[in-house]
Amino acid sequence: MPTVPPGSTVLVTGANSFIGMWVVRELLEKGYRVRGVVRSPHKASFIQETFTAHGDKLEMTVIEDLAKGGAFDEAIRGVSAVEHIASPVTPYTDDPQAVEGAIGILQSALKSKSESLKRIVITSSIAAIHVLNHTSEQIILSETDWNDEAVRLVEEKGKDASGVTKYEASKTLAERAAWSFLDKHKHEVGWDLVCLHPSYVYGPCMHDVKMPSDLNTNPGFTDDRCWADVRDVANAHALALEKPEAGGERILICAGPSVWQEWFDVANTLFPPGTSRWKFPRSEPGRKITYMIQYDTSKASRIFGIKYRTMKETITDSLADFQRRGW
Repeated sequence: MPTVPPGSTVLVTGANSFIGMWVVRELLEKGYRVRGVVRSPHKASFIQETFTAHGDKLEMTVIEDLAKGGAFDEAIRGVSAVEHIASPVTPYTDDPQAVEGAIGILQSALKSKSESLKRIVITSSIAAIHVLNHTSEQIILSETDWNDEAVRLVEEKGKDASGVTKYEASKTLAERAAWSFLDKHKHEVGWDLVCLHPSYVYGPCMHDVKMPSDLNTNPGFTDDRCWADVRDVANAHALALEKPEAGGERILICAGPSVWQEWFDVANTLFPPGTSRWKFPRSEPGRKITYMIQYDTSKASRIFGIKYRTMKETITDSLADFQRRGW
């Protein structure tokens, strides 16, 4: 039996985000009731208009400051699960909101003394697993790894640390704080915790964007990072509610490693030079790709059984979305 079965009410923070919108859609289509949290009435209206066909199965709550003490106290009442997606995405900030937001939602859950709440899913990131400045030897990363190096560098350099390092440190600290909070209060609550670790997330958009510059940034675009389609990430969020064995786990969501040229090569097969307004770099003849970082995704396969979309599917649907928007 699912830990949180369809028909239950799920609180989704960051409901208007790139991942959040797809999670809301996935949950509604699976029969869940959704209470979405956004920071402004305009964002709430956009989501309600997008999912108007689902009627009263979707309700919206506006919380302007997610880091404020007690911000989620009212919103969490009566729900059976939480999908905590809201977090700063840009790496160019010293805002500790990622840490405070993660603890804030757990504090509200603790104060609620809810009997209906069964599971909280926090959207962490590959940034909390990834290692900085790895050696020239090939390595394999899994959920057992922590990005403590980023934390050390921020402690050492302070404001002089790079934006990417600050971002990765904040994700690491936020997740560690969440697990520590649960360990401290585990005998006081009736819910468990799941931390999902999406990699670089790509795919078509559902959220409110008017131009490409409105899209969220991925901090420090580099090669050798794992990736996943946003629709598969949304599916993982829904499965994290359903699967009892997901409780208490960190789970990496990754379709595989990639380098940028692979994406360009696939795009060039779909839109050969001269057939569209887009121009993508061409591969050097005979170039071989070596992934210096591999990812052990066996836990997600065992618990969720996700069949990830291919790079070609993701690029095809993403560029079709761009064309539809006139970009």
